[in-house]
Amino acid sequence: MGNNLPKSVLRHLEPNEDVLFTVRKKISVEKPKWLIITNRRIIYLDEKILGRYEIKAIPYQKLEEVTVELGVISSEFLIKGEENIRLKLGWMNKEQARNTINAIKDALNAIAVEPVTIEVKKGLTHETWVLKKPKEFVSRVVSAGTTIQHHPATAEKDDPLEKLKKLKELYDMGVISAEEYEEKRKKLLEQI
Repeated sequence: MGNNLPKSVLRHLEPNEDVLFTVRKKISVEKPKWLIITNRRIIYLDEKILGRYEIKAIPYQKLEEVTVELGVISSEFLIKGEENIRLKLGWMNKEQARNTINAIKDALNAIAVEPVTIEVKKGLTHETWVLKKPKEFVSRVVSAGTTIQHHPATAEKDDPLEKLKKLKELYDMGVISAEEYEEKRKKLLEQI
């Protein structure tokens, strides 16, 4: 997927950072704007003329909430992070916005012990989607060369045995410490 990305983004990707999803929007005569979802962060690129550009990136560890307001004509996408980080995008259509929030949810679920939540409120003329990161989010970067297996969200996510398996995988990969593993393992065992 990275082959179609501008060189300015490719230059800023970290080693072993994989691009999972992109949205590109060309507004009138301006250069395109990009939202790139990777396995580590959300990147916003605003290309300018004469090779200039602006990049903002929010690592998943600093992500707090993603809100999408889907209106009749347009949608507004707001990404909130720690340290007063805010990305506000008003140029996505409804389908792009839905696909983007689902891509962010899938990327977070691939590295989190607890699944993320999405709240959807449907009104007569608009829809609001809010994605919230779990409080016990695992916020360590997996060591180089380790691949995180991502499985689409299923009903099994609520099964304590499935959570135990995923927790053990994270511990075996070195993503969480022995103390964190034992603490979370005990909580999950209480649910069985």
